[in-house]
Amino acid sequence: MREILGRAPYLNTVLTLLVPLVLIAAATDAFGGTVQQRIVTTMFINMILVLGLQVYMGNSGIVSFAHIGFMGIGAYASAVLSMPPDLKAMTLRDLYDVLQPIDLPFWLAVTVGAGVAGVVAAIISYPLMRLSDAAAIITSFALLVVINDVLVHWSEVTNGPRTLFGVERFTYLWTSAGVAFAGLLFAAWFRESRVGLQLRASRDDRVAAQSCGVNMVFVRWVAFVLMCIYAAIAGALWAHFITSFQPGHFYLEEVFLILAMLVIGGPVSVSGAVIGTILVTLAFEGFRALEGYLNTNQVFGTQVFGLTEFLLALAMIGILIFRPAGVMRGRELRIGRRHRGGRGMPATKERAAD
Repeated sequence: MREILGRAPYLNTVLTLLVPLVLIAAATDAFGGTVQQRIVTTMFINMILVLGLQVYMGNSGIVSFAHIGFMGIGAYASAVLSMPPDLKAMTLRDLYDVLQPIDLPFWLAVTVGAGVAGVVAAIISYPLMRLSDAAAIITSFALLVVINDVLVHWSEVTNGPRTLFGVERFTYLWTSAGVAFAGLLFAAWFRESRVGLQLRASRDDRVAAQSCGVNMVFVRWVAFVLMCIYAAIAGALWAHFITSFQPGHFYLEEVFLILAMLVIGGPVSVSGAVIGTILVTLAFEGFRALEGYLNTNQVFGTQVFGLTEFLLALAMIGILIFRPAGVMRGRELRIGRRHRGGRGMPATKERAAD
């Protein structure tokens, strides 16, 4: 076992993170009520989104806003493809005839939805991968706006700005947890894979990486497509958990929440993505409970709105000021020792980095 963990250090990270995650899921399933189960289920769905963002943003160093748009693509695609024809006739009266009789099983609908998002991302993102720094960030935000605009106005498929209802529930606690566990394994493997190492090399020094033969555009493109597939899968799970939604759910508020989770935990490491998701979920629910208490008891004599987002923004600003690398500071949690950086890093350099 020790030899296997030594040859594949990412497995050490995965096992170290899986133990508390499985315990959280098991304890919630055994002792949690309906509210607690909804919170933890949503946390695991958000974890899939954050892990996908880490695959691209954490390894490339480029901030992306577009992933939530692809979450919407996955949500609508899986919902339409898995909805019974009679419900489609009620909720999507202008739906194209070719889509009307389709009624796919849940997991097949999720797979097709992820495939649709992946194909769309692959087609439109390749030219954008040549951009870096501010230009890349602005372009990803523009892409989010374009996708949201399409979701709002493509009423034949999405019901326009109105709520799409009638989606059957297939996502439960262990459904989202199992997919999150698989996403964790893949994200950890990708970080130490050849493409992941090349992507991180281009993040640290673009000129040096390109001079060594790294195709920066290609490795960025692969990571971006993977991020969008992660987002689409999370969107499909969320759609079949919440069962009714509209395009506004896949816009700026969700973007801020997922970015906060990755930034607070630390974007460089997979452990940071997981820890950040847990911490922000706890903080978000705590702030929301505080906001509810203040409003219920009229502490300030009037209703307080937006306090949860305000306090979460302050927390993210504080992290950026005092720990710009996040809570984990780029380290991976591993049994037996702390680890920073990628595979093959000598122990002396590891201690120096700490």
